[in-house]
Amino acid sequence: MLKFLLPVDGSDTSNKAVHDFIKLLNWYKEAPEIHLLNVQFPLHGNAPMLIDKNSINQYHQEKGMKELQAAREAMNKAGINYQFHITVGDPAEMIVRYEEENQCNQIVIGPRKLGAIKGLLLGSVARKVMQLSNVPMLLIK
Repeated sequence: MLKFLLPVDGSDTSNKAVHDFIKLLNWYKEAPEIHLLNVQFPLHGNAPMLIDKNSINQYHQEKGMKELQAAREAMNKAGINYQFHITVGDPAEMIVRYEEENQCNQIVIGPRKLGAIKGLLLGSVARKVMQLSNVPMLLIK
């Protein structure tokens, strides 16, 4: 069975990629296993020293659920089975780690439209994932 990983951050680009991917699912003979992944940035500065670990974890979970909401609603509305996960760290690194640990066959991602200069200077999560991952990627604009 094919396993697809869809990183989701709650942005319009990410949500559009999920909707467009749903339209492509009829290409497959059997329904693939779909994993939605939300990656939260770790808290920096003094916050981790001032706030207990359980509160930080709860914050990441609540924020992650909010960012997954539109994607989950789209999947539910289309009647598609999926799993969802929330993790904390560098987005590209965590996406690739999740893909490797769960042996996903493909990553489906909606790259942000940063423009040529910003894309060169800042890089993008999609670009980093392409560099780090060994599985095929489907970029949905």
